[in-house]
Formats: sequence, C-alpha cells, structure tokens
Amino acid sequence: MRNTLLFAGVAALFLLTGFFQSWNLALNILNLALISAVMAIGVNIQWGWAGLFSAGIVGFVALGGVGVALVSGKPVAGAWEAGTPEILSALVFGAIAIVLAVWMQKKLPKGSTRTLATIAFLLVCFFIYRALLDPAVMAVEANDSSKAGHIGGLGINSLWAWPVGAVLAGAVAWVIGKVALGLREDYLAIATLGIGEIIIAALRNEDWLARGVKNLIDLPRPWPVPYELELQRNPDFADWIGLVNADPVPASAIAVKLLYAGLFAIIVLVLLWLCERALNSPWGRMTRAIRDNEISAAAMGKNVKYRHLQIFILGSAVVGLAGAMMTSLDGQLTPSSYAPLRFTFLIWVMVIVGGSGNNKGAILGGILIGWLYLAAESFGPMIMGWLTSVLPAGSVKTQLAESAAHMRLLMLGVILLLVLRFAPRGLIPEK
Repeated sequence: MRNTLLFAGVAALFLLTGFFQSWNLALNILNLALISAVMAIGVNIQWGWAGLFSAGIVGFVALGGVGVALVSGKPVAGAWEAGTPEILSALVFGAIAIVLAVWMQKKLPKGSTRTLATIAFLLVCFFIYRALLDPAVMAVEANDSSKAGHIGGLGINSLWAWPVGAVLAGAVAWVIGKVALGLREDYLAIATLGIGEIIIAALRNEDWLARGVKNLIDLPRPWPVPYELELQRNPDFADWIGLVNADPVPASAIAVKLLYAGLFAIIVLVLLWLCERALNSPWGRMTRAIRDNEISAAAMGKNVKYRHLQIFILGSAVVGLAGAMMTSLDGQLTPSSYAPLRFTFLIWVMVIVGGSGNNKGAILGGILIGWLYLAAESFGPMIMGWLTSVLPAGSVKTQLAESAAHMRLLMLGVILLLVLRFAPRGLIPEK
C-alpha cells in the first residue's frame, strides 16, 4: 500500500501540472522523466545490485545518442566514396588491437616483459591506426562541410536504433571495464568520471562521426510516432478534432507526446519485469552476495571480477538505451547538452531518493526527481515572482529574479538531505 501511495502521489504531480499549467508541459516532463527512470534502472543495476560506483553515466547516454545518429540519421551523399570504408576499417583494426592486447595480458606470464611487450604492441598499432584513420577523416569532413561533413546514417526507423545504442554503450563499457574495474571503489569513480568526459570530448571534436558541435538535426522519429503536421493533415484526426471542437495544433502536439509516453512506458515496464526476474533469480542473489562481501563470495568459488564486468556492461547498456530514446525524442544530437550535472549526478540522486537495490524504487526516484528538476524550471520563476512582489524595484529584486533558475538545484539539495535524514535507504528500500 505504501508503494502504491507513493506512485499515486507522483502521478498526482503530473495531473496537477496539466490542470494548472498545461497538458503539453505535463506530457513533455513525463516523457523526459520516463527516460530518466530508464537511466536510473541502469545505475541501480550497477550500484544497487553490485556496488559499482560509476561517475561516467553521461558518456554512455551520449553513446546511445550516437547509435541513433548512425542508424536512423539521413545518408550523406558522397560520404561513402570520400572515405567511410577506410574509417570503418581503421575502427575495426583498433578494436582488434584492443582485443589482442587483452589476450596478450592473459597469455603472457606476469612481469615486466609482459608489460613492455603490451605497450610496444599498442604503440605500433596506434601509429598504424592513425595512418589509416586520419586521411579518411579529412576527406569525409571536407565533403560538403557546411551541410554534412560526416559519415551519415542508414536512414532506418529510429525504433531500431535504440537497441543499437544499447549495444554500442555496452561494447564501450566492456573496454572500460577491462581497464577500470580492477580499481578500488573511489578510484573507479574517478576513472569513470574521466572516461565519461573523454567520450563527450570525442563526440564534440570528431566531426566525421556526428558533426561535432555543429549538431545533427532532423533525426527521424520512431515508429509509430508521426510529425504534428502530418497528424493535422490526417482526415481521421481532423474528424476527431471536429467532434471535440479542439484546436488541431495543440491537440496534435499532445497526441504525439502521448504516443511517446506509451512507447517509453512500455520500455520501463519491460525493463522492470526483466530486472525483477533477474534480481530474484540465483544469479541476482549471487550478485548481491558479491556486493555485500566480495571475499566471502570469492571463497565460495564465484568469479567476482567477471561478474562485476557483466553487471557494468548490463547497466551501461540500459543507460545507452535511455540515451537513444532521448535523442529520438529530441530529434537531434547536440553534444553540448550532455552535462554531468544532468546525466550523471542527477541520476544518482534519483537512485538514492528512490532506493538503491530496488527496481521499483529506481523508477519512482527517476520519475519523481525528473518531474521536480524539469517542473521547477517553469514554476521556479513564478514562485520567485510571488516572493519578491513585495520588494521595491532595485538590484536585490533583480538579482533574486535572475537566480530563480537555480531554485531547482536548491530544491534537489533539500530533498536529498531530507531523504538521507529520514529515509536513508530511499523511499522504497531494498528488501
């Protein structure tokens, strides 16, 4: 009953937003909150199940967006002839080099000889990789640079790009996990934070991939979500609008957002079902046993490092899926929008507030904090206007009005402190 009341209370927040502000705004916040809930599920898999503290979540969100750009982005005329096959060949060569380096670490006996041999091998592979990649990149970026300058996509429906974004994030997580998962918890957080920033920096600077800071726009919408203008021209929709005597422009926007909400809600429910099955299975009990006491689990014959890598890949893939969903919702890939505050630390707040280790708690925290963070952007200035209405015009009133946008950060801090004080295990704690 407590959990039901908590979810009902969160639903009431969206209903109140629709009644007192606008349904368009309420649905927009709901869609972004559902995506945040998927991200919170991914982080909960890593931290709540296995105790892995990753501070590079923003990087995997961005990788999911790259998956959408590569799969559903529009094909670029001349990009293939300019050098796309050479770029792909260089990337395949780099991946093979990494796999061989890992194999060398396993097969060669421990010692300085193994370390020197691996370093020498990677250096030689790096120079070969750059010799293959650089000329092709220059040719692709010079191809219609004002409008394109990148390899383009396959033009496939965006819905098929979501699992590709998850696979891409999972593949990069495998590489990162091989490097960083042997570190202690605090060093792992620092390492993943740096790696996440490296991914964002690469996305901003490698124009051949997705135009870098020039941004990639006009990404297609997932099936079956239409464009508002197409919906307005639909005869059946026009007949329905005539029956209810509504304005077709806002009605079409609301209909599109409802379709997005339906797709995202299906993803959340499927993930919840899968996570509940996994967590309550022998495999799930094993991961929690490793989290609680690694030494004891290792003494029982469990491969702790392998399970950590497995969990890290699964959580990162779910975060990548959320990043792909968000890029499809926005219809564009903008590297400058991937901020750690929004896509790393805010997601951690969602998991902490909802309840780490509990899948339903992660979803509740994602939707609740998602609503608070996004709704405060609109009602923060309104509340500050009410509070400062009695003050005389001057620098103090102006400064308070300008600082209204930061109210949501203050509110998030207060809520996090209250939850840590009165419900340290979260609103829906782990059983």
